[in-house]
Amino acid sequence: MTFRPAYDVALEYGGHTVCLRASLRAATYLEALHNGFPALVTKVTQGHTGTLRQIILNSATDQSAAQHLLGAMKGAKLIDVQKVLITPAFAILTALMTPDLATGQAEAAKAPTGKPVKWATLYADLYKIATGWLGWTPDTAWSATLPEILNAFDGHVEQLKAVHGTADDDATEAPGMSADQRQANIDAGLDPEFDRAALHALKAKL
Repeated sequence: MTFRPAYDVALEYGGHTVCLRASLRAATYLEALHNGFPALVTKVTQGHTGTLRQIILNSATDQSAAQHLLGAMKGAKLIDVQKVLITPAFAILTALMTPDLATGQAEAAKAPTGKPVKWATLYADLYKIATGWLGWTPDTAWSATLPEILNAFDGHVEQLKAVHGTADDDATEAPGMSADQRQANIDAGLDPEFDRAALHALKAKL
């Protein structure tokens, strides 16, 4: 059975088909393209072809296919190009800005909001989680969506709990941290002082 990840959008034009993905790579690049999502959304609303092109190229799972599709648009009327590209572009941006974390994220919903986290900081931390804590390759991390990384991390934590058990409310330890949790982090190759509250704050941003 082939796994079809969420946040994939199909784009078709002139006999060409491209799969667009709301990946960590796309999120990191596109959020910085116009210094934030508000300006990026404005550009898409205006049908700015340069911005639309960057969204397609940076979210496409196959660069060659994306180049061929965009090449087929050369000579087409501007309004026709905008009609084809604006809807999938908005779909990608919506997925990047409002990821569905309902599945497996009940604990995150209970976490304190903490201080606001910049998108760029969030994306950098998610990359660290994917490559450092989960042991994914850089390419796998960049290609994953935000919910995939967070859900995978939740699964990793659940595995650690199942193997090592939990020791909540240990009065001798710092809030949210216990000797068992420290040992579980060490066994998993993590920082012994890793505190999930920091991750909760990141999840609250979403």
